[in-house]
Amino acid sequence: MPIIKSAIKRVKQANVRRDRNVATKKAIKAATKAFEAKPSAATLSAAHSELDKALKKNLLHKNTVARRKAALAAKAKAAGVKLSVTKAKPTAKKAPVKAAAKPAAAKKPAAKKTPAKKPAAKTAKK
Repeated sequence: MPIIKSAIKRVKQANVRRDRNVATKKAIKAATKAFEAKPSAATLSAAHSELDKALKKNLLHKNTVARRKAALAAKAKAAGVKLSVTKAKPTAKKAPVKAAAKPAAAKKPAAKKTPAKKPAAKTAKK
């Protein structure tokens, strides 16, 4: 056991983080097993969701998550699961609100640029 105060705190933090990570990994395993037991669109969605949460928390690498999701999707396709693709509902377009007419600010004319001076050519000595 550490004696230094900061080391004690670090051990406590590590334990809390470990418990949180273990819980997330158990949720992934449970969702995956539920899908494998009964393949359906709902269980596939739940498994994908758990994998996405682990990715968001930096618990799994993005390629690991992609590989696992692809494997689950392949199993779903082999099992004949109909994937329900939900499309975003079209939102009602609001009428554009016109801003109150502001007085046109007078633009200042662009400053004239003076041409850059060329460096003087050095004379060659013989």
